[in-house]
Amino acid sequence: MNSIDGLESTKELELREVRETLGAALATAQEHLEQNGGFLPFAVTLAEDNELRIVFVTPGEPDDEGNVDTESMLADILELLRQGRDEYRAVAITSDVILPEHGSDGIHAAAEHRSGGLLAAVVPYARTAEGFTFDNAEADTNEPLVWVD
Repeated sequence: MNSIDGLESTKELELREVRETLGAALATAQEHLEQNGGFLPFAVTLAEDNELRIVFVTPGEPDDEGNVDTESMLADILELLRQGRDEYRAVAITSDVILPEHGSDGIHAAAEHRSGGLLAAVVPYARTAEGFTFDNAEADTNEPLVWVD
């Protein structure tokens, strides 16, 4: 901590909040994979009351192959986050992605703080006979999506 009275500086608080939100999103996605074998896009919000909350949207009807339109779901989640952004300090949007460079799937989470802080990570994973194995999180890049105007 770099301030008088042992209080976090604004930047330290922002970084802690965006890390906490990102970490909660990645952990929730891993839990859903292990329990359900997959997950649909969702968001995690950090509200003014310091509570982390999950935001889900209902998927549309599956196509002929049984796939849902996750891009549409991500757009709906983003719209909800933008509408409620005055109530949040940080958000993280999470989705299941294909990682050709790893030859696997991955959990992608992009976190954003209302003060401008950004963090993103990808966690490669593979399905095994016993369940799932997760590699270490890798930093990724992201742009602000919620607090833009």
